[in-house]
Amino acid sequence: MRARREALVAIGVEAGAAEPLHRQVYGELRGAILGGRLKPGARLPSSRALADELGVSRNTVLSAFEQLAGEGYIETRRGSGSYVPSVLPEELLSFRGGVLRPKAKTPKPVSSKRGLALAESAYVRDLGPGGAFSVGLPDCREFPFALWARILGKGWRHPSPALFSGSEPGGHMPLRAAIADYVRGVRGMRLLAEQVIVVAGIRPAVELAARVLLDPGDGAWVEEPGFPGIRAALIAADVVPLSVPVDAEGIAIPGPAATPAGRPVRLACVTPSHQYPLGAVMSLARRLDLLAWAAAAGAWIIEDDYDSEFRYAGRPLAALQSLDEQGRVIYAGNFSKVMFQSLRLGYLVVPEHLVETFVKVRGGIEDLPSSVVQPAVAEFIASGHFAAHIRRMRKRYAARQAMLLAAAERYLGGLLELAPDPTGLHLVAYLTPELARRMSDLTAVERARAANVRALPLSRYYAGPKRRQGLLLGYAAAADSEVRPAVQRLAAALRAE
Repeated sequence: MRARREALVAIGVEAGAAEPLHRQVYGELRGAILGGRLKPGARLPSSRALADELGVSRNTVLSAFEQLAGEGYIETRRGSGSYVPSVLPEELLSFRGGVLRPKAKTPKPVSSKRGLALAESAYVRDLGPGGAFSVGLPDCREFPFALWARILGKGWRHPSPALFSGSEPGGHMPLRAAIADYVRGVRGMRLLAEQVIVVAGIRPAVELAARVLLDPGDGAWVEEPGFPGIRAALIAADVVPLSVPVDAEGIAIPGPAATPAGRPVRLACVTPSHQYPLGAVMSLARRLDLLAWAAAAGAWIIEDDYDSEFRYAGRPLAALQSLDEQGRVIYAGNFSKVMFQSLRLGYLVVPEHLVETFVKVRGGIEDLPSSVVQPAVAEFIASGHFAAHIRRMRKRYAARQAMLLAAAERYLGGLLELAPDPTGLHLVAYLTPELARRMSDLTAVERARAANVRALPLSRYYAGPKRRQGLLLGYAAAADSEVRPAVQRLAAALRAE
């Protein structure tokens, strides 16, 4: 009897092993089938007989049989028993001798050219908890969340039905009106509330504008170095980004020789108030040149005004849009740098004659920004809390930048070169020639991370050749007490051999 059972199926299990008994039985039988010891069409022992043979309960064997049947390794015939199928699933046929054998080589599917370009331009955001020296994050510890909670609660005691359906493709009208009032006052802009289109951030804003204004294959100038998210948004809209270097006056309009033959350039994406990441402020001459080019070429300008609220010397500069007499500037602002990152709320200001088109296209896109917070943001702005928060944080960030510069002067000499910047939430720390001979900015970032200091490499913002090596050090999200110790750790990490 023993020999007959072994001839049917020679398997074994180990009591007390970490793997449950039913998984052991399943694995042993599966291996016998795939290894060819149990041939197609072979009848398996009954569950009772196999349980007796292995010294386990019948329920253990039944559980193994059930899983094998569910995966196609065996089939059960009423009144007859369980059998190995005559035709196994295709992926099982390549398995012999306990190992999966590769099938005939076939080309692996690859992404589209656009997919590859998007992957190449992908910007991996620093999604850490903030601190020294996370880039692009405000200090959420200073945000009035108790006040914010009261405003949220007030708005939802008697909510508008439109908030439940997200039926306002241009955005919550009171929010659009509040934004219009705000930018008229602080940015010198001329607009109606209807010209404001609420979006989920700068990248969806750029993609929306590109889809409305450009045709597939059109070219768009982007700053070099610049924010990779802009480049990715253009590619997603079937627009070809063309890098234009920036200098101390911002982007310079390329001559005809620099424009690709046969590819119309119909858009320029710029950060004139505070070039990202280098910090240059576009001169008035450059602004006028850019506007003249757009008018002559029938082109458009996207003005990304991402952090102009935080200017520490004098009033914020007037927006490029305020100089536009031809209706060629699309203005983009956001709340993430002022309030908190996860808000994911921004806005476009579009020329009046394009409002209807933008709203229609915006309504056809499913990723509308959440309507839940829009009434609260409207109230936050209209009641003066937004402006008050900006004034408070402007003083805080100015003092924090001074702390960073003082600590850098004391500890980072010979390693990094920093200069004050009258605007923004970060500083660029260029590698000195001495440090650059020892390491790249990518290596410097790795060393910084090992010392619990967050930074981003300047080279990551170049699409072409890396002209300068440096670190982006965000000071806004760092507590005052963190700044000096973080600079000391960074210095020690960069000096180590």
